[in-house]
Amino acid sequence: MSVLLQLKGIRKTYGHAVLLEDASASFAHDQKIGVIGRNGAGKSTLCRIITGHETMDSGSVIKNSELKLSYLEQHDPYKTDETVLDFLVRYTGKEEWECGEMAGKFQLPYEKQHAAIGTLPGGYRTRVKLAAMLLRDPNFLILDEPTNYLDLSTLIILENFLQDFNGGYLIVSHDREFLKRTCDHTLEIENGRLSLYPGNIEDYFEFKEENRAQQIAYNRTVEKKREQLQEFVDRFKAKASTATRAKSKMKQISKLKTIEIAHTLAAAKIRIPSVENKAGIALQCSGLSVGYPDRTVARGIEMEFERGDRIAILGDNGQGKTTFLRTLASDLQPLAGSFRWGTGLRVAYYAQHVFTSLHPQDDVFTHLQREASQGVTTQDVLNLAGSFLFRGDEVKKRISVLSGGERARCVLAGLLLSRSHVLMLDEPTNHLDFETVEALADALREFNGTVFFISHDRTFVNLIATKIVDVKDGRITAYPGTYEDYVYSLEARAREEMGGAAEEDGGAPAQAAKPEREGGAGEKAGSYEDFKQLKSDMTKLTQKIKKAETRVQNLTQERDRLLKDMKENPFNFSRERNENIKRVTAKLEEEEDAWYKLQAQLEKLKKKIGQG
Repeated sequence: MSVLLQLKGIRKTYGHAVLLEDASASFAHDQKIGVIGRNGAGKSTLCRIITGHETMDSGSVIKNSELKLSYLEQHDPYKTDETVLDFLVRYTGKEEWECGEMAGKFQLPYEKQHAAIGTLPGGYRTRVKLAAMLLRDPNFLILDEPTNYLDLSTLIILENFLQDFNGGYLIVSHDREFLKRTCDHTLEIENGRLSLYPGNIEDYFEFKEENRAQQIAYNRTVEKKREQLQEFVDRFKAKASTATRAKSKMKQISKLKTIEIAHTLAAAKIRIPSVENKAGIALQCSGLSVGYPDRTVARGIEMEFERGDRIAILGDNGQGKTTFLRTLASDLQPLAGSFRWGTGLRVAYYAQHVFTSLHPQDDVFTHLQREASQGVTTQDVLNLAGSFLFRGDEVKKRISVLSGGERARCVLAGLLLSRSHVLMLDEPTNHLDFETVEALADALREFNGTVFFISHDRTFVNLIATKIVDVKDGRITAYPGTYEDYVYSLEARAREEMGGAAEEDGGAPAQAAKPEREGGAGEKAGSYEDFKQLKSDMTKLTQKIKKAETRVQNLTQERDRLLKDMKENPFNFSRERNENIKRVTAKLEEEEDAWYKLQAQLEKLKKKIGQG
């Protein structure tokens, strides 16, 4: 395993604050590493030091001569009026056919490759930057928060690509599910130091928890032994006959050393002030159309939600999620139809890029106190400020000196203190570390009001959502299934499209197709013999599907049993158990994929017979 990149004794300070202190680690060519740590721990700074965009106070970054490093640009390196292909050719120096092939891997079809980048939705622009990064033929990638502002479809494409990438990478992300699916190593930045663990994020947290529990148990044993020896010394040191033994015990006490347990940052705990419980309808939409004076985004919206529902608004970027939310928040006027909130409901709206409620001369605490509802105590305000990483003197920071991320957190904290019956949140998890993301999810799950939110963070959505709204192709509808169903449908679509792209590019299809009988795909059966053969094929496929369903059911039960054991015994770290979970999960995904393909074949046969 060759080392491509080595960090030695890196120190980085900002003013009096020490961000990195003696930070050291080595990265091999095939390590896929998730970088974690609290906001402000130094994750992005470390990435910029590695890429050469920021200097360190001391230490060194040693790069192997074989290293071909590439990174995801944080700024936009393209001109909005140039086409995707023109940019890729200019930026990478590659041939047009190579650029087109890479763009195809990120599901940028022919018409989008020849479109001006400025006309593309945000998710597609990110796909362009990802294609540009990979066209440099790197063997090691640096990706700093690649999931921010990505829609779920693009996120799944990126995941699939990274899982197949023949090289190593460092990924900074607050999306726990994304790291779990793409990384086999975990690098934590905590208290200025780097800890590299040979396992994914779930394995690392188990290891860390077990290690800490063992240290605490060892220290308790040492303290108990010390107390026993001290008691002996106190009782017998004054007697001449036992003074020598007492002195010996004193030497033993001096040799007893406890293990220093590193200071751990307090886990975030968010408590949203409760609102009065009210039953009935929270929102009713009747023939609603949303959009702008020159453009209708979606029309004919008919929906109704109960108070206490937690509704995730999902869909690709550019489809109209934010437009819908802004309309419900009365930030945009409806183009047609109407919507009605339940009687007496107060509605609060969090928009990622709107900071109009902030006064530059205020400090954080003053803003939060102003936004807090009557009856919210000063301690409640300070507790919530601390949960959003404004601790101690941080609450005295002026709004004018806050970063964009800090302002977003300040606005979000103020909104949660308002005691509104309905919270409308547009991408609330950006700029939060995943401990805070999960703490916010727990708080919203316990909140007794109604929540409408837009998010592509799967852990966050899965923890909260009780209802799904799907925004796609000019329609906004209540999705009939669960969030797991929704994600699975997108993953299946991505697999289909990637398989189709591979065939178009001249590559081998994901699964070799069986030769068609005379009549061709999609045509109904001709002769009676054809009909009999197709019915026989259908019977065989149905039997295969039933067997596949049984295998999926058995694997699901086995996985759930292993996960239950892990949950009930969180301090009993078992590498064998973790490997079993990985094995079973991988096998389950394989069987589910096989089941999906069998179902697709069955549907195809039904159409040929005329049952479709």
